[in-house]
Amino acid sequence: MSNFHSPPEKSSLPGQDNPELNQVPCPVIESENISATRSDFLRFLGIVSAVGLLVGLLLFANGLSAITITLITLALIIMALCWRYPRQGLWVFLIYLPFAGTISYWVGNDHYLFHLAKDGLYIPALIGLVVELRKKKLPLINPPQLKIPLLILLIIAIVTLIAVNGVLQKHGTPDNQPFAVGLFGLKVLIGYIPLITCGYYLIRHRQDLEFFTRLQVILILICCILGLIQFGLVVTGYCPDNKGLPEHLLLRANVQRKCLVGGALGYLPAENFIRLPGTFVAPWHWAWFLVSGTFFCFATAFSDPKLHWRLMGLVTLALVISNAIVSGQRTAFLASPAIVILLLVATSHISRIKRLVVIILGMVIFVVGTWIIAPEIMTERVDNFIGRWNADPPAVFLTKQTNLSLEAHRGFLGNGLGQATTSARGLGKIRLIEAYYPKLFYEIGPFGVAAFLFLVTNITVLGFKSYHQLQDNSLWGYGIIFWIFIVLISYNPYWYPLDTDPVAVYYWFLVGVLFKLPKIQQQEQKKDQPEVYIPD
Repeated sequence: MSNFHSPPEKSSLPGQDNPELNQVPCPVIESENISATRSDFLRFLGIVSAVGLLVGLLLFANGLSAITITLITLALIIMALCWRYPRQGLWVFLIYLPFAGTISYWVGNDHYLFHLAKDGLYIPALIGLVVELRKKKLPLINPPQLKIPLLILLIIAIVTLIAVNGVLQKHGTPDNQPFAVGLFGLKVLIGYIPLITCGYYLIRHRQDLEFFTRLQVILILICCILGLIQFGLVVTGYCPDNKGLPEHLLLRANVQRKCLVGGALGYLPAENFIRLPGTFVAPWHWAWFLVSGTFFCFATAFSDPKLHWRLMGLVTLALVISNAIVSGQRTAFLASPAIVILLLVATSHISRIKRLVVIILGMVIFVVGTWIIAPEIMTERVDNFIGRWNADPPAVFLTKQTNLSLEAHRGFLGNGLGQATTSARGLGKIRLIEAYYPKLFYEIGPFGVAAFLFLVTNITVLGFKSYHQLQDNSLWGYGIIFWIFIVLISYNPYWYPLDTDPVAVYYWFLVGVLFKLPKIQQQEQKKDQPEVYIPD
């Protein structure tokens, strides 16, 4: 038996709503109140297209290239549509996210506008949603207990930006802009937190929840197939390896060796070195996509009401583990199978013992079969994993990163926002710290770290209470899986997944979805309640 909260015995208990939950308003935005009619859409599209054309003509008059003008015009039209139709904009954002790296490097040729494309979808949709909520006088923060933790973190971040980055800006140079680095660091730290609100209101009912999880499984399936094709092209020599590169690049992933999809890739068979990016910009992003994909696939495989979707979830889960094996990333190689085992234990109970045995046997057969079919690959991956572990054990690595942060940080407000954020290196000098909480300590000091821990701890506790209220088996399965994902990412010290796609998006979005599950159960219970006939 699991030490986690036991799942309910019944799928629903009509008429037994939680009285505390009923005291908290949980409004639902109806689709007809957000979506416009087709004629309204065509009229709005005509207006924004005309404005985009006018902007394009003005840019052309200023001598910009045709490609840049086209990209800017399309970007303006898309952002306007996302603002006008926030629900559709958020769905497009979630669909675009796994392919952002591929589109940036293969379609956009590393053009800076393509790297900003996902925010061009997210920010206008967020603004449109906030405007709609304000018009309807609906709360922006659900549950309200998160207001104080969010406010504390925001105040500390703003004070650090002004008091630390602002002072550093006095000594700024054209190549080093500390305040710009701070603004970028602020965006990285809190930019995706509003996805809590997006997740809460985008998922209106059970159908939306199932659509979301099934959509994720389809996206993961496509990405994993492309990842395996990429692996085949690399190992068969269709795509060049790292031979011929400068010595300092031989054992690094770099964009010069991109293959089929994604960005930076590295492969040097003589050194048993491989780093695949999948559909993302870099191998690390791909590894954490596989880690997060494990949760989505498991949720669909165990909690979806339709058999064919449960089977698709299992198939996709097998592909995720296959990619984790061949990707060359020890995080995915270790975490994906371990997460499956953890979730099996957390969600198992007597009524599902047969399914538990089948899944465990299936995993064993899959691993053994892979070892028999491709023994060289499995042996290489295991040897590589053991070698890297011995060369730099995680405990030693985290200790080094913590000591580095402690020795280098200045003052109780830290060294300034963004000063250890690698994606801000184009704006100024930064320091590489490869562990999340040491990085936060370096940037925003002990008070900032305490504020962030206060926020994620509140999320963890409230999320636990949220899924504890569920009596529906399917919703309970989704709830505990999402909650475990949130817990693991909240307190994960290794690397910085909350700073990068896709985990930064999935984490905050799933927080909102988890908080919405009790409301979805209420809706289901009302459907099950028989109508009472009152005679005249």
